[in-house]
Amino acid sequence: MNHQPDGEIYLALARHAIDRDYLSRTRPDLFDELWADPATRVIAMHSGQVLLADAGTASLKLHAVDAVPSAQLRVYLGRTTEASDSEPVGTPVVLAVLSDNSAAQLEPDASAWHTLRKSGLGLSDRDSGIFTQALAIANWHQSHVHCPRCGMPTVVEQGGWVRRCFSDNSELYPRTDPAIIVAITDDQDRILLGSQGVWEDNRWSILAGFVEPGESLSAAVIREMFEEAGVVVEEPHYLGSQAWPFPYSLMLGFTAKLSADSPPHVADGVEIEKLRWFSREEIAAEALELMLPSRLSISRSMIERWFGGPIVSATELAEGKSQ
Repeated sequence: MNHQPDGEIYLALARHAIDRDYLSRTRPDLFDELWADPATRVIAMHSGQVLLADAGTASLKLHAVDAVPSAQLRVYLGRTTEASDSEPVGTPVVLAVLSDNSAAQLEPDASAWHTLRKSGLGLSDRDSGIFTQALAIANWHQSHVHCPRCGMPTVVEQGGWVRRCFSDNSELYPRTDPAIIVAITDDQDRILLGSQGVWEDNRWSILAGFVEPGESLSAAVIREMFEEAGVVVEEPHYLGSQAWPFPYSLMLGFTAKLSADSPPHVADGVEIEKLRWFSREEIAAEALELMLPSRLSISRSMIERWFGGPIVSATELAEGKSQ
C-alpha cells in the first residue's frame, strides 16, 4: 500500500534530492564558473526527452560540460544532495535544451531519448527530481519567449530563472499552474471515477480541475466537482502534492465526501463524458479490464490509497506488452 504513516501518500514526482541553490542564480558569471568547474554535469534535453545512463540502468545520463553541443537554453538546477555511482553529493547540475541538430549530434538514435511519462517512475529520488524540475522549467521557457504585456522578445537571466523584456525591462518569473484532484467517496465508501470523451471506453480516473484566480483550494474542490460531475461535496481533506510538468502544473490531492443532499452525478459532457461509482469489490473484479492512470500520476496513488493496496490493471498489462 503506497501511503505513509502520517496519512500522506507516496508520490513519484514529489521526490527530490537537489538543493536548488537559488542564491547563486544572481551571480553574473555563474555559467562561466560552472563551465570552469570539472564537477559540473549537464542534463541534455530535446523535445522534453532526456538520455539514460548506459548498461540498462534506470538513471539519468549526466554529461561533462564539454560533451554537450551548444544549447538553445541553459538553466542552473542546483547541487545534488544525494550521491550516485558517478557523481558525489554537491554536484552542480545544469539543464541544456538542445536543437534538433545538437540532439542528433549528441545521440542520433531517437529511441534512446526518454520521456518523463515513460521512464520517470523507475528513476531514483535524485534523478526523478532533476528530470521533473528540468522539464517544468523548460516548458515554461518555451511559452514565454515573448513578453505577455507587449509581445517583445525576452532574454534569459539569473541562471535561467528569469526572463526580462527587451522593451520595458519587466521581469517574468516561472509560474506553476495549481490544479486540485479529488477522490470523492459516498456513504458506502465507493469512489467516483470519470472518463473523458477522448479516452478509451475502459479508461477511468478521479476528477481534477484548475484553481481559479482568487480561489482557495477547498473552494476549488467544491466548485470543480460540481462543474464536472454535478455533485456537491464536503470535508475536503488535503493528502499531498506533486509536480506535473505537462506543461508546468502542480497537482494537489484531496479527498472529499459526497454531501447527503447532493443531486445524482451528471457528467458535464465537455471534460467528462461518463461517471461511475466503484466499490472495492468491483475494482478488484474488473481491474484487468480497467485502464487506470499510470503509476507516475497522483491519481493512481490516490485510487490505490482508497483501495487499500496496489492494483494490477489493464494499464500495466498494456505497458508490459509494449516493452
